[in-house]
Amino acid sequence: MANRGPSYGLSREVQEKIDQKYAVDLETRLVEWIIIQCGGDIDRPQPGRENFQDWLKTGTILCRLINSLYPPSDKPIKKIPETKMVFKQMEKISQFLQAAEAYGVIKTDLFQTVDLWEGKDLAAVQRTISALGSIALTKDDGHYRGEPDWFHRKAQGNRREFTEEQLRRGQNLIGMQMGSNQGASQSGMKGYGMPRQIM
Repeated sequence: MANRGPSYGLSREVQEKIDQKYAVDLETRLVEWIIIQCGGDIDRPQPGRENFQDWLKTGTILCRLINSLYPPSDKPIKKIPETKMVFKQMEKISQFLQAAEAYGVIKTDLFQTVDLWEGKDLAAVQRTISALGSIALTKDDGHYRGEPDWFHRKAQGNRREFTEEQLRRGQNLIGMQMGSNQGASQSGMKGYGMPRQIM
């Protein structure tokens, strides 16, 4: 965690709950997929949250990962400079996030740059990479490398075609969501504001 002292009280409880969401078995699968997807010439990190964070936090591996899901001529991140400057590394992480969103990862599945850089929420980083893997597997365009059972396939559209007659008949039906007035009657009702008669 970069330049932050220890947290206490409620902040510490919240951080502990966030840290509990981190899955060690998912880390192993994601590391394996990233290495295979990027061509196998990447050093494998030692197991553990901090090592996983240090492995990804420069942004280089993430940029290579998103580029590997495109044909060589259409890579979304053209230059991936090796640098030790913090703002450049954070910029590469931001470029990865923008490219992942353009690839199809929904905004709620994306982590924030500080989640990775400062180690605030590495479970969110895992969620983003998992969502990216699921979309790559679902697209089935030949760029996904790895086992097909590592990620879930996203649901595909299930279009239904109705005839004009079916649509017309559906307009005359009152759905049960709108309620029903069957069995309702006003017998025994008193006017509003009148007291109840107790006998």
